[in-house]
Amino acid sequence: MTNRNSGATQAQTLPELMTLAELAATMRRTRSGVDKLRARDSSFPKPIKDGDNRRSRIYFVRSEIAAYLQAKLQAREVAA
Repeated sequence: MTNRNSGATQAQTLPELMTLAELAATMRRTRSGVDKLRARDSSFPKPIKDGDNRRSRIYFVRSEIAAYLQAKLQAREVAA
């Protein structure tokens, strides 16, 4: 007997992804502003690239972005 919900369960365990445009909107930056932040801050989450081409779309894991921002907020509170 197979479990009909196995596909749904698997989909629920996959991380939610966001595009560079969605990330920029979330962070209230331009796309180039996000690129500059990525270049400047080595702790910024690495993207997942959809292909080998230079122009391939990149995605970010939403939970990694949230953790990054939370760490920045905590570092700010410690410094204050």
